[in-house]
Amino acid sequence: MLIKTLSLYRNAYGGLSRDTWLLSFVMLVNRSGTMVIPFMTIYLTQPTMGYSIGQAGIVMGIFGAGAICGGFIGGKLTDKFGFHQVQLTSLVGGGLFFILLGLMKSYPLICIFTFLLSLVNESFRPANSTAIAHYSKEENRTRSYSLNRLAINLGWAIGGALGGILASLNYHLLFWTDGLTNILAALLLRHFLSPDRTEPSPEKKESLQVPAVSAFRDRVYLIFIVITISFATCFFQLFTTLPVFYKTTVHMSEFFIGLLMALNGVIITLVEMVLVFRLEGRRESLFYIRNGFLLAGISFLLINLLPASYASAVFCMILVTFGEILSMPFMNSFWISRTAVTNRGQYAGLYTIAWSIAQVIGPAGGAQVAERFGFRTLWWSIGGLCVITSIGIRWLSKSMSE
Repeated sequence: MLIKTLSLYRNAYGGLSRDTWLLSFVMLVNRSGTMVIPFMTIYLTQPTMGYSIGQAGIVMGIFGAGAICGGFIGGKLTDKFGFHQVQLTSLVGGGLFFILLGLMKSYPLICIFTFLLSLVNESFRPANSTAIAHYSKEENRTRSYSLNRLAINLGWAIGGALGGILASLNYHLLFWTDGLTNILAALLLRHFLSPDRTEPSPEKKESLQVPAVSAFRDRVYLIFIVITISFATCFFQLFTTLPVFYKTTVHMSEFFIGLLMALNGVIITLVEMVLVFRLEGRRESLFYIRNGFLLAGISFLLINLLPASYASAVFCMILVTFGEILSMPFMNSFWISRTAVTNRGQYAGLYTIAWSIAQVIGPAGGAQVAERFGFRTLWWSIGGLCVITSIGIRWLSKSMSE
């Protein structure tokens, strides 16, 4: 049994290109320094800075607006200049802006530099998504995206833990560490994945000649983007309003809530690559996306339906995590399948924008619903919206086959 399990894991991680592994390593280094944004609200409201929670909230909203602009600009620049140059520039530029932001004291300058940081830093995402497609083969593309997600999750865990330690010493260390890890990731990218080291295959060179359709004229993709925004708005409740609910309404300890949030990352680390390996290529991507959305919806609905307990909290987290595992890797596969090499950045940019919009409206909207109508109404609404997105994906799949 142990040998079979080890063999399964070896096969799940096997067959991916060296460049895919290197790109994921660069992402791990980059995300391991992610600590400014998670601690930004606390930083701004500490006595030495003296800003209100409302002012801190505005800054985070500005960050979201910059991310939306960064997704659009990053996608355009990727198609024009190539994913390598955009990744390199955004990593170096983002690193410098992190350091500069830490030096800002006046509120207007903090707002301006937060927007510029977000715009430059988030332009990395469309270029990175395009790079993953470039370095992977069609038969293992979903696993390549899963490996990248694994690197991001591990990086966030490392960055969060390290950020807590550094914040207890000096908040300015967060900005320097975040900035320097960005620049280190750029140096690694330049050394290991420079264009002269990673030539496209003959098939990819040939596909450069294929006429490309604008993502903004792809009706199916635009509908998919709207559905993505709706689902992502629900998903972001997982790490924003849900912990508040467990603390204030169910009266769970911070320690347990932290373990519950960590459970999501642990399951993804242990299960996602193996599950995607088993599923990839067996059914169309929309089939898995639809069922992933449905699982997430059931999970949110069960928060109301099950008695509040530690066991039910764990069960719901497991369920929503498997919904995430089923949907998100295959969401990447779906949008990639609609692209050509020459317009991939544009598609990636729109996909990045979708998640950025949801990151702005999701936490704020969820908090407003919870405050005005109560958490039960929030979970009914979020669960119902997830089910609706699942139905939307089913409809989209049928309309494509007609």
